Amino acid sequence: MNTGSISDKTIAVLPFVNMSAEQENEFFSDGITEEIINALAKIGGLKVTSRTSSFYFKGKNIPIPEIGKALGVSTILEGSVRLSGKTIRFTAQLIDAADDFHFWSETWDRQLENVFEVQDEISLLIAERLREHFGHFEISEHLVEKQTESIDAYEHFLKATFYKNKWNPEDVLTAISFYEKAIELDPNHAKSLVGLGDAYSFLATCGYISFEEGWGKTAQLANQAVQLNDKLPDAYHLLANLAFFTECDYRKSFELNSRSIQLNPNFAEAQQFMSFLHIIAGQKEKAKQHLDIALTGDPLSQETQFFSGYLDYMLEDYTQSLQKLDRCLTVNPKNIPALSVKSNCLLKLGKYEEVIPFYESMPSEILIPEEKTGAFAIAYALMGDVEKGEKYRAILEEQAKTPDGHTASSYLFLLFGALDEKENAFQWVADAIETQSPLLLLRYADPLIDPIKDDPKYSVIHKKLFPQDLFGIQKVALKKKALLDEEAVREYKEKLKLFVESEKPHLNPDITLRSLADDLELHPNQLSWLLNQGFGKNFNEFINHYRVAEFKSVAKRPEHSHLTIMSIAFDCGFNSKTVFNTYFKKETGLTPKQFLSQA
Repeated sequence: MNTGSISDKTIAVLPFVNMSAEQENEFFSDGITEEIINALAKIGGLKVTSRTSSFYFKGKNIPIPEIGKALGVSTILEGSVRLSGKTIRFTAQLIDAADDFHFWSETWDRQLENVFEVQDEISLLIAERLREHFGHFEISEHLVEKQTESIDAYEHFLKATFYKNKWNPEDVLTAISFYEKAIELDPNHAKSLVGLGDAYSFLATCGYISFEEGWGKTAQLANQAVQLNDKLPDAYHLLANLAFFTECDYRKSFELNSRSIQLNPNFAEAQQFMSFLHIIAGQKEKAKQHLDIALTGDPLSQETQFFSGYLDYMLEDYTQSLQKLDRCLTVNPKNIPALSVKSNCLLKLGKYEEVIPFYESMPSEILIPEEKTGAFAIAYALMGDVEKGEKYRAILEEQAKTPDGHTASSYLFLLFGALDEKENAFQWVADAIETQSPLLLLRYADPLIDPIKDDPKYSVIHKKLFPQDLFGIQKVALKKKALLDEEAVREYKEKLKLFVESEKPHLNPDITLRSLADDLELHPNQLSWLLNQGFGKNFNEFINHYRVAEFKSVAKRPEHSHLTIMSIAFDCGFNSKTVFNTYFKKETGLTPKQFLSQA
């Protein structure tokens, strides 16, 4: 069994099962799951799988070891929620993923009005058990803060989030109605403001509403949310996207997204975006580092997979990019970003004849006309069909003149670059800088414009668009101050040894790190650190070491010959046969029967 080594602090929270009589309460169990994921993600040093990948397994009867392997985690948290009137019952269990072994479980019956306190209680208990199982990390006094005084507003928020996470226009519109109800009940509910802003940004991105309307509302809502609560990583991530796509301000976008990651290093979307920000600025290694974090935390997310394919495209590995993009499109044939980058890959591979039928076969509801015109103009021009190239270039120029002509205009730039029309290309850049074109930063480093990148003007503009001082400053990780000084370590190590030998706390099967810390008059964070640094063990390893020693001491005594192995083990503090056998073999290299059979 994997006993949770110090370097293996990884967990996935599977969707809590809705055990309520009303199936419509599924929004509540999903919401509670997401809140616990967000709470655990705040713990430094603990890798928590993002919602998207965890929820991939919702309703699927897949063995825990397979889930653990797919997500790359050592531990799984699963549970259930039963909502009945104003009463909630929660169950939760932690499972060693490799061996499908439950090493902790708990049930809570609480009042709905105390839902935030219950979430905090559950999250803290889970964090405590994980620390005992894994090894040291520090836990704050609270992991969940009270969001609102209105339980009704919170329920509307959970319903809204449930629908928003379906990520299609119809359900997102339903989500918007619930967010608006939540905000009507509590205008200061910051998370509803962020969710509503995110919903509008989605509708604007997929063209369901105008760019200006969608992003304008997003800006208002995200800024309002930050004023109410400056600790929301989602809000800063939204603002980073706003700065990039509406203000053409790379520095501001970079700094805002950095703040999002600072608040939640496990936030996969922010890590994806940081990878994107680095790669368009030419920072290849840092782009890979952030993408690796996103892939570790959200391996099954189609968005993460898309960014992986996009990174390959920007690194000019077009074949590898196509393979990843095609996998995304197999799962979701309407993945608009994947379709767009795939088109560019085909152009860079010289497969011009494939670009035309690729767009012709695209469903009308996802086809972006300006992208089709731009791709056709580039394809025909590069394959030497002057007549058709000029035809689509003229159409593109007309499309670029319309109020929503940002996409067409940016494809003109790609066309100028691909044809090495430096004068036209750099004139477009100058105009785009002046008008703060929302697609300038996105297009400027695109491989399609490689022919103009050898011009000295290109690098000069590149440095202005992507300030190099953002990358040159190496943040030196300050060595964290020890929780105990050397003298205190010696004192408490001795005190702990004497206490264990005299009081034998390990014989209590319900002992916890926190209760032992209370006995020693230490903060639990300090005791966890002491066990890690002073003894090289996590809490479970430390306590079970003494339990094994106790078993070895008493098991061979003649007066115990009538007792079974497990009854003795239970008397020594173990409450699980699996845990006993595992730790005994680890400590002695023998099974309990082999030990007892020795002379």
